[in-house]
Amino acid sequence: MNLTEKTAQNVEFMIEKIKEKLKVLNIGAIKPSHFDENMYEELKEIYELVMRKNTFSPNEMQALAEELGNLRK
Repeated sequence: MNLTEKTAQNVEFMIEKIKEKLKVLNIGAIKPSHFDENMYEELKEIYELVMRKNTFSPNEMQALAEELGNLRK
């Protein structure tokens, strides 16, 4: 997957991987359709951060959820 390209498929891929890694319980809360390519760089930064870490504190989980909420359309 070439994440340097701002495509809807890449947005979907990153969102799905973030959800998997964070073990999001409410799957419907984060959908790829909630995001568009205008916020691609910000979403990619979150994706890279999430992929680097193995565990997340409750505060980190809350901060990530808030940041993803801020990026929604």
